[in-house]
Amino acid sequence: MSSDDKQKNLDLLEKTAGMTANQRLVVMLYALHPTDRSGAVLETAANLAQLVGMAAPVFSRTRKQVIEAGWLEETERLGHIRYYRLDPKRMGESVVVPLRRAT
Repeated sequence: MSSDDKQKNLDLLEKTAGMTANQRLVVMLYALHPTDRSGAVLETAANLAQLVGMAAPVFSRTRKQVIEAGWLEETERLGHIRYYRLDPKRMGESVVVPLRRAT
């Protein structure tokens, strides 16, 4: 992990200081877990819960709170499975793609 990545994670911990421990754990899990090109974590809630040692219902309830707080956004839905990513705006990333004039 580069020093830039470490600093981003420390910044994220600072930004989530007012959240519960479980909410912070979910945010950090989404920040550190491998993602697809869109930033989505392509893993089921049950697998993510198991990864951090949290009961699946507790993980789902906590993730819902994190979504409602604006930290996660749904990226896609395959059947009944929803995939989420950290909201790039919360991470301080610019999500605006500059428009270019057609020539």
